[in-house]
Amino acid sequence: MLARRILALASDLAAPRDAIDGAFVSVGGRLAECAEILARLTETFETLPVDLEGHDLTEATDRLAVVGRRAGEISVTLGAEQADLNRLVEALRGAAHPISELRRTVKMMGIVAINARVVAASVVSDTEDFGVFTTDIAQLSESAATTIQRFSRTYEALTIVVGEAASARASFEAGHRDTLASLAAELERDLAEVTEQRLTSVRSSAATGQMSRTIADKVATTVMALQVGDATRQRVEHVEAALRDLSALILPRGAGEGTHAEHGGGGDQTHGQDPTALASPITELQRQQLSGARETLVLEMASGADALTQLATDVEAVLEHARQVYGSAESRSALSELHSAVRRAVTVLRDCESEREKLDRVAVAVSETVGVLLNHVEAVQEIEYKMRLVSLNAAVKCAQLGPRGRALDVIAQQLRTLTGETVVSAHAAVERLNEAAQYSAAFTNATGAGAGRVGDLEREAAASLTQLETVGMRMKKALLELYDDGPKVAERLHQAVDSLANHGAISEALSDVELGIAALCSSSPEGNERAGEDASELTDFLMTLRKRYTMDAERRVHDAFTGIEVAPEPAPESADALDDLFF
Repeated sequence: MLARRILALASDLAAPRDAIDGAFVSVGGRLAECAEILARLTETFETLPVDLEGHDLTEATDRLAVVGRRAGEISVTLGAEQADLNRLVEALRGAAHPISELRRTVKMMGIVAINARVVAASVVSDTEDFGVFTTDIAQLSESAATTIQRFSRTYEALTIVVGEAASARASFEAGHRDTLASLAAELERDLAEVTEQRLTSVRSSAATGQMSRTIADKVATTVMALQVGDATRQRVEHVEAALRDLSALILPRGAGEGTHAEHGGGGDQTHGQDPTALASPITELQRQQLSGARETLVLEMASGADALTQLATDVEAVLEHARQVYGSAESRSALSELHSAVRRAVTVLRDCESEREKLDRVAVAVSETVGVLLNHVEAVQEIEYKMRLVSLNAAVKCAQLGPRGRALDVIAQQLRTLTGETVVSAHAAVERLNEAAQYSAAFTNATGAGAGRVGDLEREAAASLTQLETVGMRMKKALLELYDDGPKVAERLHQAVDSLANHGAISEALSDVELGIAALCSSSPEGNERAGEDASELTDFLMTLRKRYTMDAERRVHDAFTGIEVAPEPAPESADALDDLFF
């Protein structure tokens, strides 16, 4: 009967033993997953500062600083070019009056040529040669009229082209007057924010990586600490084995006692001994061993649950820290704001370059057309020189006619006066056209240099954007990884806590077995008094139990119970110690 009760108690230990094993295996699996995820996150965020402080981003920010400065310079240049264009327009407008005077003068010459022909026909006989009045003046007047007509058409076309260009440029200037200047300021501001965020990210990424590493280290420490589960399982197994060995040992005694009682004889003295004499001290020892294992288990499982809960809190703190520093992985950061500002700057710079190309074409047209006009003016000046010679020849002819030549003399004087006016008007037109040519040449040079700067700016901005996008994608990938895997770590830690939350039921099951063992001890008080009869057998059994122990805690309980001093065993090698702990 006693052996069966002991064997039943040993069997009752199987369920809590398996529960202990299952709980800690589950926790170990969860923590292994956490360690793997944390190792990956730690590596990501410890290498991220290298990207943020790398040559690519430094070069990109330096280039964008140049883009901002040059955008401001171009803003000033655009205003200066508009002023040059306005001066060009004014120079051309200044030529309008002398050109108008030239047309008037040439027209008057045509009238004088007609008058000269009419008067000469009335006062000159067929035998007299006055072709200067009838032919030369008319030919020169007609030549001057043709030249001035061409000159006027070319000039009017040029003034229309330049006027339209000036109007278009003024509209562009009005629409973009402050665009480049504001973009330069915006780029400078966004660049400062990106630089500050980069420095903050360097510090925060290093901190995030360090926090992740610290959590990973704590997980590893917790895994080691939770090896107490395996130790407790072994202690329970040792109690279970001791109870089974005790049941097997006293079973023949119980059978002998039953036979002796049935036959009423003395029988063998060994088989006549009370089995409780041996069972009582052994069961009490196993109760103490089980009690110690249960208390350690409850304490360590509760401590482990608290540690895992704190680790989950630490993981959530890392995620919150990342959200405060970086925002969401999809949120607009200073980097994205700078990206947008650079895109807008490139668009405006393209518009500026387009306007510059238009002005370049206008400037070339002005230079070419002014050259044509100056050629026309030279032709007019040559006609004026010939007309002066004709007027002198006419004066000589009038002197030959005497009183009959008075009317022709008046015509000759009018021709000389008109010729002098032609000189003045032509000189004024040449001055204004030369001035326009100078403005056009200066404007062409400035336009060509400016267009090259815009092209350089666009290429530099594009290169910088590519570098920013590369680093931005690395940052986004790291954040997505953190925001995706971080909650998984916290979830698995909470699951591990739930696995340890069953320690109350396990403790209760072990406690029930303790009470059963205690009942065995209390039901046979005489067992301890008669234990001396089996001292040798008891001692051998106890020594066998002690050799089975793998935990110091078991040995301490055993030695305190028996009062037997045992020489300490030599310290095992570290590898053997780990084998004892894990296997």
